[in-house]
Amino acid sequence: MSALPIFPGTVDASGRPATLGVMGGGQLGRMFVHAAQRLGYFTAVLDPDPQSPAGLVSHHHIPFGYTDKQGLAQLAGMCAAVTTEFENVPASALQTLAESLPVAPGAAAVAIAQDRIQEKSHFTASAAESGVMAGVSCAPYAVIETPDQLQAVPADLLPGILKTARMGYDGKGQMRVNNAAELAAAWAELEGVACVLEKLLPLKAECSVIVARGWDGRIVSFPPQRNVHVDGILAVTEVYEGNMPSALAARAQAATETIANHIGYVGVLCVEFFLIDDGSEHGALVVNEMAPRPHNSGHYTMDACDVSQFDLQVHAMAGLPLPAPRQHSKAIMLNLLGDVWFDAQGEARTPDWQAVLALPGAHLHLYGKTDARPGRKMGHLTITGADVAGVKAVARQAAAILSLPGFEAA
Repeated sequence: MSALPIFPGTVDASGRPATLGVMGGGQLGRMFVHAAQRLGYFTAVLDPDPQSPAGLVSHHHIPFGYTDKQGLAQLAGMCAAVTTEFENVPASALQTLAESLPVAPGAAAVAIAQDRIQEKSHFTASAAESGVMAGVSCAPYAVIETPDQLQAVPADLLPGILKTARMGYDGKGQMRVNNAAELAAAWAELEGVACVLEKLLPLKAECSVIVARGWDGRIVSFPPQRNVHVDGILAVTEVYEGNMPSALAARAQAATETIANHIGYVGVLCVEFFLIDDGSEHGALVVNEMAPRPHNSGHYTMDACDVSQFDLQVHAMAGLPLPAPRQHSKAIMLNLLGDVWFDAQGEARTPDWQAVLALPGAHLHLYGKTDARPGRKMGHLTITGADVAGVKAVARQAAAILSLPGFEAA
């Protein structure tokens, strides 16, 4: 087992440089690799895709599947610690790696995030043991794993959203149902897999909080991010003081820290919340789901904060100090999907980057993917500035240039 902390720029007894590994080769892995390399670490990526965005920029790319014994042995043999860039890496693979080196987040935490049933149980347990989460709960829900459970669903949970317990993200594996007949049909369409039915609530807004927690239990947090989704995929993130009521922002931040502490989490964790209309002045918070990794809504941290979510991912896994991040600029992040590469008639086009890059405070990040497809995350654009009105104005210009949906900042 590697000793912590793992300092950058060091070599082991065999002369091998300190190397950090990541399971997964997508854009989150790519940004992790860049952050690790900036500190002087070597990096290794395990991903079966020979053209994976992270693999193309890493010192080492191990082109094997996530459960391949040879690939896992290679990764463990060259790395001092390993992390993951997406939640669907098999927890068993992380457990195998943890037998010989530090793995953050651990298999148990990732397994919770992979199963909505476990996830909701964890949220409920976290709230029960901490007064910090008072007033922050899950949406009313029912577990559906058997026909008997389907028949026993309370009528007051409908209308609702039926979600598969596993392998659901970016709106996948989710179906809206209005009554018992639609629920039965939807469950059949999902082939009777384990599901969770969540009561449909009056949604006012969505937000997320990103924290980093170290091996020693120290935890630091970014400010809450206000998010807009289109067709289940994040479209816009706004982060500045006043983006949501201060009392709710503080409550969301405290709840996220409680959720991380409850399972002794190590690494970067994002928790998503719904802001619902409960008749009160500002509404109430409902915890939706967690992601055991950096998150799309935190990409703005690379340009608007003195330390990014990827910097903290490196620090946490390597046992380095966790500095409290400071946001130095107001920020709006616009997600760039493959749709941007097509015009209204569906014809391929090159986005007008010249116009975008001429905008003040514009920071363009493309992920090195050569095949643009509708719905595929190709990059993001962060607009930063000293005042909210100016940032919103520039973001509106960018959204118009790129024909981006979902941007309604005034």
